[in-house]
Amino acid sequence: MKSKITDIFFDLDHTLWDFDKNSALTFEIIFEKNNVDIDLERFTKVYQPINLKYWKLYRDEKVSKENLRYGRLKDTFDVLNIVVLDDVIHQLSIDYIDYLTTHNHVFDGTIEILDYLKSKYKLHIITNGFEEVQQVKLDKSNIAHYFDTVTSSEAVGVKKPNPKVFNHALKLANITKENGIMIGDNYEADILGALNIGLDAICYNYHNVVLENEIKEVKHLLDLKNYL
Repeated sequence: MKSKITDIFFDLDHTLWDFDKNSALTFEIIFEKNNVDIDLERFTKVYQPINLKYWKLYRDEKVSKENLRYGRLKDTFDVLNIVVLDDVIHQLSIDYIDYLTTHNHVFDGTIEILDYLKSKYKLHIITNGFEEVQQVKLDKSNIAHYFDTVTSSEAVGVKKPNPKVFNHALKLANITKENGIMIGDNYEADILGALNIGLDAICYNYHNVVLENEIKEVKHLLDLKNYL
């Protein structure tokens, strides 16, 4: 693998940028700001799977960005039987995006593995995240300088696993699929999306999902050294 790979494409959220941790810290801020009295741990436990459900709907073009932002909050409050007025939910959805990059924790091993890989390969980002915040995340977490290109699904007009996203990223990087590899946490969006166009892939499987035997996987980012 090492001999033919020249470029590595990373997902950002849940792969390098610790989305769940940063998100929880953001909710702590905006709940206080909007006088929403709720147990954060209880909220987060319910919110996380609902958020993942909405992101799948978003990837499948079944909900808009606005519906995702509102719906994931509304559904969580409904499950928790907590009455929050619509105007407050809308304000929370706005504040969430505004404050999300207040905290920018990255996963353990992120800086070390990027230092290691940067000396050997060109690095890139392919993200389904909202374009207006993804570059800020890269800048504020001090990892932007590692990456030659950033491909946002919003800029392409479709989302991973759509082949157009990966082909756009390959074109930006000015390489063929044979010389690249995708690393991400989401089996459907990152791994199958890449493999379906013939781009090799490694799953950062910190979710501990059972994968097919032929799928390359690591449980810690530093384990990428075994492949690259």
